[in-house]
Amino acid sequence: MKPLNLLMATTALAIAGGMASAQDMTDEMTIVSWGGAYSNSQQKAYHEPYMEKTGVKIINDESSAEAVAKLRAMNEAGNVTWDVVDVVASDAIRLCDEGLAMEIDPDTQLAAAPDGTSAADDFGDLLVSECFIPQIVYSTAFGYRTDLVGDTPPDDICDVFDTETYPGKRSLEKRPINNMEWALLCDGVAKDDVYDVLATAEGQEQALAKLDTIKDDVIWWSAGADTPQLLADGEVVMGSTYNGRLFSVIEEQKQPVAMLWDAQVFDLDGWIIPAGLSEERKARALDYIMFATDTQRLADQAKYISYGPARASSAPLVGQHAELGIDMAPHMPTDPANAKNTFLYNYEFWADYRDDIDAKFQAWLAK
Repeated sequence: MKPLNLLMATTALAIAGGMASAQDMTDEMTIVSWGGAYSNSQQKAYHEPYMEKTGVKIINDESSAEAVAKLRAMNEAGNVTWDVVDVVASDAIRLCDEGLAMEIDPDTQLAAAPDGTSAADDFGDLLVSECFIPQIVYSTAFGYRTDLVGDTPPDDICDVFDTETYPGKRSLEKRPINNMEWALLCDGVAKDDVYDVLATAEGQEQALAKLDTIKDDVIWWSAGADTPQLLADGEVVMGSTYNGRLFSVIEEQKQPVAMLWDAQVFDLDGWIIPAGLSEERKARALDYIMFATDTQRLADQAKYISYGPARASSAPLVGQHAELGIDMAPHMPTDPANAKNTFLYNYEFWADYRDDIDAKFQAWLAK
């Protein structure tokens, strides 16, 4: 039993914050994420401090890549075993639309910034779904071998298509997303017009025709770890992957690799709470989310991985890597020096056109 003064303090805080008291929450929860360095960053920044604060046991599950299918199956079976799930924004939108994720009111269920700015204003445009709590901004960008590009390193996304100046293999993800956008940009389409053009059959053919110009020089990847390995082995001169993966190969592995930030494609990753939880589990999940997405916690995650915190108030708090001792701000996709020319992934477009463009892209690959 808790000492009376601690119990009273807990109850007072719960009432003040509009949250359930500790007795009304489960003492165990399953949190789903992606594994690897990313899950480790969450463990250090969120899970361990929360477990220490509350005594709750957190069980880690690494099934985020299958989150949509698994949550559908759990919902159909009436047995949702996950409490908080880390997903990319596009999956959060799908889960929300299907009624498989709870809607969140940011101004009552998320912490305000230290200066009193509401969570809604602090997250701003990154609140792309009523069910999604943004955590990080990451990007898909290019890395290149510094020893294989001559005296003039690539600094423009269209250098990827310049096989004369930069001969050698490139690695690109084996899907149309990002590749089609970059192809149109490098075929003269203005950034603001890319998705209007890509919505047409002619625009899709234009993008594939541009990709045709380097098709014989491409190694296609499916896993985020592929490009860093190809770069480390010297099998490609440049390749796309998630910026955190490139940070690892550059700063942790000390390979002769550098970043090409131009036209990096911004994307979001964050939390959803599954629909269908008991009141006790829902209360615990909301309590965890309130804690894990506050200003300090999001800044703390950047000590372990080079993804930009989703809150505006977190950015000034980003410090040094917890183990390497290097300043992390210059490695963030959101750093002003890196974000001079960014491209924002269009979630609604790909939700509407993904199946059709996927089919065309796979047919083109098979030619």
